[in-house]
Amino acid sequence: MSHSFHKSRQDANGECRDFKYRVTVVGSGSWGSVAAKLIASNALKLPSFHDEVRMWVFEEVLPNGEKLTDVINKTNENVKYLPGIKLGRNVVADPDLENAVKEANMLVFVTPHQFMDGICKKLKGKIPGEVEAISLVKGMEVKKEGPCMISSLISKELGINCCVLTGANIANEIAMEKFSEATVGYRWSRDIAETWVQLFSTPYFMVTPVRDVEGVELCGTLKNVVAIAAGFVDGLEMGNNTKAAIMRIGLREMKALSKLLYPSVKDSTFFESCGVADVITTCLGGRNRRVAEAFAQSGGKRSFDELEAEMLEGQKLQGVSTAREVYEALNHRGWLEMFPLFSTVHQICIGRLKPDAIVHYHDHKA
Repeated sequence: MSHSFHKSRQDANGECRDFKYRVTVVGSGSWGSVAAKLIASNALKLPSFHDEVRMWVFEEVLPNGEKLTDVINKTNENVKYLPGIKLGRNVVADPDLENAVKEANMLVFVTPHQFMDGICKKLKGKIPGEVEAISLVKGMEVKKEGPCMISSLISKELGINCCVLTGANIANEIAMEKFSEATVGYRWSRDIAETWVQLFSTPYFMVTPVRDVEGVELCGTLKNVVAIAAGFVDGLEMGNNTKAAIMRIGLREMKALSKLLYPSVKDSTFFESCGVADVITTCLGGRNRRVAEAFAQSGGKRSFDELEAEMLEGQKLQGVSTAREVYEALNHRGWLEMFPLFSTVHQICIGRLKPDAIVHYHDHKA
């Protein structure tokens, strides 16, 4: 890479000192733990980064009475959300959010999107303006007026620049160092995007920068709605042709909605890892597909809340809440008929339609 990351800054006496990035990961679920593992391996190798990587952990008490943070620091493993995987000796778990971020100049946000509002409120006014952020959060709040992008929430509340990283990234596969790709979406500075690329890239995790924050972030959100549709198809054993059709229609609606909301979104973004690749992997594996499959197998008689609690061991579904929020935004604008798959997914989720309506969606005017 042509870009140089080794920086110098003048100290109080006017002498030049090497400037180093100090990274904190805000979040410690399966994806947060994988992010910490990727970053920790590179922080040790790269001269422009401090070795230590802090990871904010929402404190939990494990069944044996030990605190999750203590166990992570003792065993170098997130025994609850990423068991069996060593994170790197330079990862330090911290249950105190403000303490975890106080010395960082690069912040990696990777929590369920439902928690980001509260995290930003807690950190407001405590983050210097030169800090750089990146969001790995899957999902966003879609209000009637339009989507509240997590990158925009971070920028607005904390007063800092925020890129995004998303892609065909099922966490446990990356944890096992199986080859995969991701996309970094950036707004202005290619240099900052390249710094994030360098921080995350490994021989098994290939990262590409794209100047399209909105397109990259919307892909990471809307694909979860398509995955719910794919799960219905699997639960009803409709076969591969049907699933491929649903995935293609879903990708088409993702692109159409993204471009309606943000005309700057690029067509090419949908051919990056964050677009078509993420749709494919999320519709083949992933928690949204799996729980939607169980919902369809029950004929819609078991609620998503019940299935989530039973199947996900504390992890959160994103697709059902996103489907609801997208439906409300479409309804508000009078766009429901333009997005029959998205509107049908929501109506199946709330029991207004049966799961097999997923292939008859053009018959159902919302």
